Amino acid sequence: MSLLWFAIVVVMFVISAVLDGFDLGVGIVYLFAGRTDAERRTLLGSIGPVWDGNEVWLIAGGGTLFFAFPAAYASGFSGFYLPLMIVLWLLILRGTAVEFRNHIASPVWTPFWDVVFAGASGLLALFFGAALGNVLRGVPLDVDGNFFLPLWTNFRPGPNPGILDWFTITIGMTSVAVLAMHGALWVTVRSARNLQERARAIASWSWLAAAILSVILMLVVPLILPHFGRRYAARPWGLVFPTLAVVSLVGIKISSRATRDSIAFLCSCAYIVFMLAAAAFGHYPYLLPAIGDSQVSLTIFDASTSSSGLSIALSWFIPGTILVLAYFVFAYRRLLSRTDSAAN
Repeated sequence: MSLLWFAIVVVMFVISAVLDGFDLGVGIVYLFAGRTDAERRTLLGSIGPVWDGNEVWLIAGGGTLFFAFPAAYASGFSGFYLPLMIVLWLLILRGTAVEFRNHIASPVWTPFWDVVFAGASGLLALFFGAALGNVLRGVPLDVDGNFFLPLWTNFRPGPNPGILDWFTITIGMTSVAVLAMHGALWVTVRSARNLQERARAIASWSWLAAAILSVILMLVVPLILPHFGRRYAARPWGLVFPTLAVVSLVGIKISSRATRDSIAFLCSCAYIVFMLAAAAFGHYPYLLPAIGDSQVSLTIFDASTSSSGLSIALSWFIPGTILVLAYFVFAYRRLLSRTDSAAN
């Protein structure tokens, strides 16, 4: 049962990365792709019907983590208090920018909120990537499951790391590059003419950055995270995940060159799914590894709630998730079908 709920938590966060990822990506490329107010309105309109709904998956993932693995939730949310507050404020600023930019016609007001929207989107992508890096790298847990991390120390992973070190920053930069590519590819599907061509160019440069950073991570992860190496050595079939991620990355380039924008975007979705699946596979069974003393690490087995509680939760989680997925399919089919107005 613990393994099943670990898979459910991973799926929730993967869906969040794919769906909320493209609207974060639109924010990252917002100032570069949109040159006029009309183009920027088109960019906001491409995510407007669904961006707040996409963020629900992040909240749902946190909620699922809370009732399935309460020990890991309590430890992580208290130890990562500072970055979580930063993320909260960035989410507030991003939503505020979308709502406020059109309320006053001013040469100062609108550009100010445009910059806030783009900056908050980029920083969110960076901090989400750094957060993933911290979870994979581990934290200095004590026997009670408590820890504290400063924002940075010497920028080196080791016995006294900070939230930001060269490893977590590299993952954060990879996150920014990947989501910028993901968002730009979404724009190519939802736009036309100059805006579409500009988005294709941004997607191309972002693809190059994402490819380089992904190769770097694939080389350094086994060195920084020895449990990844042990996991893949014991279960070599798991190499299918990074292999499919590479195939998806190549598929993005081939499809983009052929101007098959929808296929390129779907390949981008697949790339994110398989990269995160590769990370989850290598990280299993850990939820929060301990630096220095692996005996106090939090795994899915010692951090989960009771088996009976997980079984009861599953009985209402399945129908609830089916309803949510049905709504999302309906919303995307009705609200995001390509129309002439979206292409203007």
